[in-house]
Amino acid sequence: MWKRILSLRQWGHVFRRIVPLLRSRRVPIGEKLLFAVPALAYWIAPDLLPFMPLDDIAVTMLLMNWFTDRAERKYGG
Repeated sequence: MWKRILSLRQWGHVFRRIVPLLRSRRVPIGEKLLFAVPALAYWIAPDLLPFMPLDDIAVTMLLMNWFTDRAERKYGG
């Protein structure tokens, strides 16, 4: 798992695919909200979650990776 997360090739894929997946009509709005709501919540209220010492960008990137994998598996690449 860590090898994949640290892979530059994987992150290149994630950054190329995230916008098309978010704009795709094949991916339901509920799936898109599974990515957008936690990311926005963490960006807006990081002080409310002091037990998570992760940076906003790191959390967003992990969510992007998770969303891209999930959407491509369920709705095709």
